[in-house]
Amino acid sequence: MRKSGFAAAAGLGSLALLLTACGGSSGSSNPATTSTAQPGGQATSGVISMPPPGSTVLHVQNSSLGYVLALTNGQVVYMYDKDSKGGAPACTGSCASIWLPVKGGHPVVSPADTGLGTLGTVAAAGGAKQVTYNGMPLYTYKGAVAMATTGNGVGGMWHVVKLSKSNIANP
Repeated sequence: MRKSGFAAAAGLGSLALLLTACGGSSGSSNPATTSTAQPGGQATSGVISMPPPGSTVLHVQNSSLGYVLALTNGQVVYMYDKDSKGGAPACTGSCASIWLPVKGGHPVVSPADTGLGTLGTVAAAGGAKQVTYNGMPLYTYKGAVAMATTGNGVGGMWHVVKLSKSNIANP
């Protein structure tokens, strides 16, 4: 498992919180129901940009199935075959009590990763924003431990977001 990118992202997140508490400013939020953010936080000329406070940071992690997209806490994220690109999430009610929507208004890619698809949000049940990858809503599997891919293939409808080692800036 790659720990350096995760540790760097966690450290940057802590620094961002500290700077915010010390008077740093945050950007204004967009009240639109759908937003799109290009993959960000890339290393440029040795400088790593910090995600805005309140960001949902996703990163590439090596799992038993190969490289997959995960949250910073190690929870692997999944896509649902019944969802449609850019549409409202199809997993609601009792489905969403097992397949937890990845929520957040500012999805970003870890500074340690590169070449990922587009992150964005879509309006979910109750008006919350659900994070999307290439327009598809993302979920985690309730009760799964970090880096577990036990939800992959459930019901033939749930799938991890497979990536490759080339998506890691400094493997």
